[in-house]
Amino acid sequence: MVRLVSVCASLTDDELALLEQLAMPTHFASGDTLFSQGADAHCVYNVTGGVVRLYKLLSDGRRQVVGFALPGDFLGLAMRDAYGFSADAIGDVAVCSFSRGAYTALVDAKPHLLKRLHEFATHELTLAHEQMMLLGRRTAEEKLICFLLGMQQRWARLGKPSVTVPLPMTRQDIADFLGLTIETVSRTFTRLAKEKTILIVPGGVRVMNPERMLAVAA
Repeated sequence: MVRLVSVCASLTDDELALLEQLAMPTHFASGDTLFSQGADAHCVYNVTGGVVRLYKLLSDGRRQVVGFALPGDFLGLAMRDAYGFSADAIGDVAVCSFSRGAYTALVDAKPHLLKRLHEFATHELTLAHEQMMLLGRRTAEEKLICFLLGMQQRWARLGKPSVTVPLPMTRQDIADFLGLTIETVSRTFTRLAKEKTILIVPGGVRVMNPERMLAVAA
């Protein structure tokens, strides 16, 4: 399922075997850093297990979480000389890393892979636009509901459709992603639970009133 939602979906079995020869399977423990903002971008990473926190450190020292990478996501595809953000493991994370040179050579030799990369870049741009809207005029409740529905959809794409939405990230991570304080995020979770819109369960939430959530997110 990870292959179906990743860049690898554009490869034949023989080409995938070639890619696997270039890959270096790596594991990161919870809290480990995959790479840091501003460091030389020597590698490209394909997340194969776990969740990765992506964030930027602002000039005033604050942290802005810019996203969460799930299995199937590639990191470092922009092919810049330096990473534009940092990436930390949330829980245990498995990745396949590729040297930038080897991966670039493969992309140059496989035009259809380049097309797939373009599709990923377009998708990432769309997500960035959606994030800008999310941080703009929406209320705290609307932001949180949009986030929960978005995570539910992303897990469903990985073959895990469920009314229970895994949330391995902390509430501080969610607050930093949504541009809210942790107190506001906690109060909003509590209010949604009291209204029986969601049920807070270990490791995530259960969607109890999807109709209301969809109406709020519209």
